[in-house]
Amino acid sequence: MILRDYQKKAVTDGKAILKKYNLLYLMWAVRTGKTATALTIAKDFDSVLFITKKKAIGSVLSDAKALRYTDRLEVTNYESLHKLSALKWDIVIIDEAHRLGGYPKKPKSLIDIKKLKCNYHILLSGTPCPESWSQIYHQLAVSKYSPFNNYTTFYKWAKEFVTIKKKFIAHGMQVNDYSNANIETIKREIQNIVLTRTQKETGFKTVIKDKILTVEMKPITYQIANRLLKDEIVKGKSGIILADTAVKMQQKLHQIYSGSCKLEDNGTIIIDTSKADFIKQYFKGKKIAIFYKFIAELEILKSIFKDDITTDIHDKSKNIAGQFLSIREGVNLKHCDALVFYNIDFSNVSYLQARDRANGLNVLESEVYFVFSKRGIEEKIYKTVTIDKQKYNLTAFKKDYLL
Repeated sequence: MILRDYQKKAVTDGKAILKKYNLLYLMWAVRTGKTATALTIAKDFDSVLFITKKKAIGSVLSDAKALRYTDRLEVTNYESLHKLSALKWDIVIIDEAHRLGGYPKKPKSLIDIKKLKCNYHILLSGTPCPESWSQIYHQLAVSKYSPFNNYTTFYKWAKEFVTIKKKFIAHGMQVNDYSNANIETIKREIQNIVLTRTQKETGFKTVIKDKILTVEMKPITYQIANRLLKDEIVKGKSGIILADTAVKMQQKLHQIYSGSCKLEDNGTIIIDTSKADFIKQYFKGKKIAIFYKFIAELEILKSIFKDDITTDIHDKSKNIAGQFLSIREGVNLKHCDALVFYNIDFSNVSYLQARDRANGLNVLESEVYFVFSKRGIEEKIYKTVTIDKQKYNLTAFKKDYLL
């Protein structure tokens, strides 16, 4: 592998930043070469730990092999940190660092990483703060050299860097809202440790467009959804669907409008395969990657596509199916003809990262397809995560359904 000129410059600049500040954040857009750049920077260190998602490990190892860099390197996933061969490392590279951005409470993954003894860290993310810049505090807290290390907790940090407001949650309870971060102030504080790179700066010419496809679901789907909205419970031969709280109602409608639903006894029913039938017919003759949300949706897809669908992202002979959290990050889908959303996640970061997988397709213009049920919840979610650039939380749901 030969690095591009901008990567070579980033290696030089990144080494200087690490030497001075012990912490570097590559806020580079998807497909711009973050992994190879970070690995090259880390070549100067004797022991290197690379933390990523389980399904991205193969891609990281492939880059390392192409860089002729396989010794002194250990690659693991967030869930396997407790299995590491050592606790002391010369440098730790943290891929998809936004996973550590939960607030106000400290995420468990951050607690696990802070158990490691290390003086140098490289953070990587194409979407560092997709929903709020309040997500930056815990990401940088992996390092004792964080620009915010004088603030021992998120709450102390927020007093200076967040305009704290009040919001109402369930049962009229009022809590602090920490999402309104003072972005420009934060950026000034972290600018010395950050390198940015957009796809446009890198020379990407692919233009991604969203195409909404709507499907008329079977009458039973709308009957169940409407009855649930009216009575908060639906009883059937297979079991009970209960939505006696707004949270449950939001979850159940999200499932029902795409053809499945979890029952009160934890079983699951398949209600409607209309979406899968439509996708199979519409994309006939093409190899596609399908993003689904719920496990039952995979079962629906398997029942319609039969042996022509797999969850193995490396199998180029079949259509690919993957949950948002599994294949939205660090996965190359360039062998697919199109990306299709069977459902849509509540998270803005899921939308952005899953959609950006289309930048791996070898075309100048790419359409990402969203398959929504007519009169369903999906278009409401889509508007919130794309236009409003917010998470489809309970407040948005209640507003949409006048609850």
